[in-house]
Amino acid sequence: MRRVPPIVREYFRGAADNEITLRRNVQAFQQAVTTARGAIKLDSLDLRTTVVNHELQIPWFVAPVGSLRSLWPKAEAVAAKVAGEYGTVLALSTVTGTPMEEVAAASARKCWFQLYLCGGREVATRGIHRARRAGFTGLILTIDTAVSGNRVGHARMKPAAALQSFKGLGFGQRLGLLREKLRLAPQMLTHLSWLFSYWADGGMMQFVNVQLDEKGTPMPYADIATQLAASAVTWNDFRWIKEAWGDGPLIVKGVHNAEDAKRAEDSGASAVIWSNHGGRQEDRVPPTLHMVAEEMPKLAPSKIDFMMDGGIRNGKDILIALSYGVKAVGLGRAYVAGLGAGGHAGMRRAFDIIRAELERSMRLVGVRSVDEIRENGASIRRQNHLLGNSGMPEFVF
Repeated sequence: MRRVPPIVREYFRGAADNEITLRRNVQAFQQAVTTARGAIKLDSLDLRTTVVNHELQIPWFVAPVGSLRSLWPKAEAVAAKVAGEYGTVLALSTVTGTPMEEVAAASARKCWFQLYLCGGREVATRGIHRARRAGFTGLILTIDTAVSGNRVGHARMKPAAALQSFKGLGFGQRLGLLREKLRLAPQMLTHLSWLFSYWADGGMMQFVNVQLDEKGTPMPYADIATQLAASAVTWNDFRWIKEAWGDGPLIVKGVHNAEDAKRAEDSGASAVIWSNHGGRQEDRVPPTLHMVAEEMPKLAPSKIDFMMDGGIRNGKDILIALSYGVKAVGLGRAYVAGLGAGGHAGMRRAFDIIRAELERSMRLVGVRSVDEIRENGASIRRQNHLLGNSGMPEFVF
């Protein structure tokens, strides 16, 4: 991500408040321990998994991330193409800059649409119908955005002020805005590769997947934290959303506890994604891996599928997550880093590394398939007697 200037990079790197949950998401996996079985040679491995009737060739999907187009030209379509090449699903955020039709067309596989209620019920319904027409086969509702997270690091950089237009401002206001823009000049001038591609891609994006009226007027770019707080979904919204969506799978993301997971199932959800929004919403909540370990067993038996995201940085992390019984995991920052560094080639490189790490871990543990990991998870895991941060790798993006 050295290609991307700090004010852009920080949006994807950072998290809420003191970023404790961001770090603990990663540390929970670092502290997890597995066994290694000897004298086993596996000729082939099966990485396939099935979740909400979608067969994935690898046990991870591309998690929804807003404003991807600020990293790379038409980044959402690029990510969809890579996802299709690896036989998995891309989940597209509402607050993105590439039309959903282009995103769906770029992938050789299916795509899911993550719905935020930006603009209210009428606008959201229009977006749902549009996603169905474009061929999206799953709808994700995120329930952990009742208010925006306090993302202090990014707020200090004043990104919204720097992006503001001079139009309609008085002389004094124009001078103040000019100072803000000049303040960014040093970091922009040292990231010319990003700057040229950004302007070649049209500069300031619009949220083209939020159509404010029947004419298709897109929502102008605005601070995403504000948009999330204004578009929070409640349990009362599930009925009309499900009616608008139809029979396709409804996936509920941002679940922290068994009570909400059960309520999601009772409201018609096909799957739940255990997630704390990558630590970006509320700080000092449990790491997602601990939610899966402690809350998911309370729901047995359940007919819904379980997934998770948060803190997954390598293939061994994926094996550990699968050992708790989830059917797939979502990758966010891990693929964003590759995408921002090198677009299609960078994201493919990130996927290649992660797949190689997962396959190596499976061979060392002695498991042939994702199903075997899930079915024998308790025998794979071991207790860690060396808790604490001593000896842990330095936390990096």
